[in-house]
Amino acid sequence: MAGDRWTFLVMRGQDDPVQQYSLSTRTLRAGVWALGMAAIAVVASTLILGTSSVTRVKSQNLETRNDALETELAEFQERIQTLGSTLDRVASNDAQFRILAGLKIIDPDVLEAGVGGPGLGLPETSPLWTVDSVTTKSIFATSYDLSALERRAQLLSESLVEAMDSLLAHRDQLESTPSILPTRGWLSSGFSKARIHPVHNRPLPHQGIDVSAPTGTPIFASAKGRVIQSGWVVGYGLTVEVDHGFGFTTLYGHASKLIVAVGDEVTRGDVIAQVGSTGTATAPNLHYEVKMNGVAQDPSLFILPDYIRN
Repeated sequence: MAGDRWTFLVMRGQDDPVQQYSLSTRTLRAGVWALGMAAIAVVASTLILGTSSVTRVKSQNLETRNDALETELAEFQERIQTLGSTLDRVASNDAQFRILAGLKIIDPDVLEAGVGGPGLGLPETSPLWTVDSVTTKSIFATSYDLSALERRAQLLSESLVEAMDSLLAHRDQLESTPSILPTRGWLSSGFSKARIHPVHNRPLPHQGIDVSAPTGTPIFASAKGRVIQSGWVVGYGLTVEVDHGFGFTTLYGHASKLIVAVGDEVTRGDVIAQVGSTGTATAPNLHYEVKMNGVAQDPSLFILPDYIRN
């Protein structure tokens, strides 16, 4: 270096002449600075390009995920609509069940089972709102519909249980209500508060009906129940008494033979005895009584026509 200048000797090969270059210190510094800036520019460009590539990949991934989420959300909304149609059919069946059970049909406004109020919040309060308000609204609407369907399904479930319980209760009551003539024969004496007794020959209450029939004719239980008496009763002779529940009891007197015993469970139409003339009777017949809460009722009022007997 001479003064403020730098001299560089460049040799390319043994046979080539030596090349000499002389640069001032200022020029050399400028060159070094330019090279440094160029290096920095290259590094910066590389970093920018790399960051842009990563950002672009992330953006593409996010778009793919968003598209997938939107597709799933649309499918979910379709499933909710299908579930709503199914609940419409269930509601129609529920209305028919409630009519058969003697219950009031659920009010349509109640059946809609609308939801609302501060408990649900607003779509604007979701963290997703500032990112994608459209998707946020769709999610909120789907959540709203799902909540309504959940409440409607719960309401219909409770209604169907109530209707079924009522139907079973009605069925049990119908099965336990005396409704058939207990034997095949002819009505020889009706229900009366005072009739001339055929044996005692004086006015006495007749708390049942008499059905004349040949000895040995089957006597049927007039409804479902449990046998609470099977044996000899003064005046009635061989007698069966059945407790049907719901306040109903029936009595079958003057039998020639008893088929059931105390504690037996019977259903309508079961043979429980045979017609006879035991006790205070002048000829083979069935004396049949129906009581409601201990009060004698006219049995003929409970006997249904043949075409609706069960």
